[in-house]
Amino acid sequence: MPSRPDPTDPLQTLPIVVGAHLSAEVEDRPIAGALRDALAARLPEGFPFVPVVMTDLWYLNNESLRAQPTISVGRPEVNALAAYLADKLPSVLAIDGRLIVQLDPELTDPAASCWGVDASATAEAVHAFLERWAGVFLRAAARG
Repeated sequence: MPSRPDPTDPLQTLPIVVGAHLSAEVEDRPIAGALRDALAARLPEGFPFVPVVMTDLWYLNNESLRAQPTISVGRPEVNALAAYLADKLPSVLAIDGRLIVQLDPELTDPAASCWGVDASATAEAVHAFLERWAGVFLRAAARG
């Protein structure tokens, strides 16, 4: 029986990154936790990573984590990773003035960013990611 990934080992995590900001903790962390749970329920047997919710400060200051497949949750104003990715990832879904889902459709380096103008819109962006792109994202992440 293969061992399960260790959530405390940066090389075995799939970071779900929220901002280290009070509004991000209140609004985005619960959404990121629901995303973590939804992804965990979909992981194929032998998937090499475990989804872990963490702050942008932890993520951005750890080189090993930055090399992992990653999903950012929350507005660029409160999430430094979302701000960094804003002009680096193309939009795959954008509802003007409300929400955005960004990811590289080729998924060479699996990274995604989901955010909206408020918690409700961010939850919609995460839901869209789960429905439309989570499967291909997880397959790309597993390929390494």
